[in-house]
Amino acid sequence: MKSRNRVRVYGEVFTPRHMVDQMLDLVRNELEVGPDFVDKTFLEPAAGDGNFLVAILHRKLRALAAHYPQEAWPTESLFALASIYGIELLEDNHAAAHVAMLEEFRNFHSGHGLPSDLSTDLMRAAAVLVEANVVRGNMLSGYLVDGNGLGASQELITFSWWHRVDGKPGFVQRETFSLESLRKQAKGHEDLFDLFDLGQKNPFSPCPIDQVHREVPR
Repeated sequence: MKSRNRVRVYGEVFTPRHMVDQMLDLVRNELEVGPDFVDKTFLEPAAGDGNFLVAILHRKLRALAAHYPQEAWPTESLFALASIYGIELLEDNHAAAHVAMLEEFRNFHSGHGLPSDLSTDLMRAAAVLVEANVVRGNMLSGYLVDGNGLGASQELITFSWWHRVDGKPGFVQRETFSLESLRKQAKGHEDLFDLFDLGQKNPFSPCPIDQVHREVPR
């Protein structure tokens, strides 16, 4: 708890790490041992300072090290990072979650003696993935929060879906979708393919996942 006022105004209560671990143990198969565990997606609707996001990433990276050869770690770790989503209302928590996610990612690679300087393509791509996937917004309204406070902006919360490209190992195709479309799909009001606006040309071209920071919308 950061302050009683934040608890009263925003209902902000942080989940202790031991409880985070107990909850994630319930989905261990999806996180660590099941088929395609790297790409299994997780959304934290009240991300706080990133305690759940970091714990999910930690488990995915640990499993990656156990099941994949080391030469695959840079690419597969980026796909693991791309599968984790979060929404946070408060500015300081949102910023802290970004820092914590990138620190966890960097520590994994540096701890294994792999290049992880902030200027590397690996870390620059990781920063883009975190920026796109962990957004500042109001889960209840479905809208982003403006930069001047807690007022709702006119923009819907929008995420990026990072598809692997068939026949091109390590390549990713980025497509955007709104939280609202995800809610409708979950309620059975939309088909999965309606998440994406197929009537418009996708502004993003397929590229290696470690080059997403160089991808400029068409």
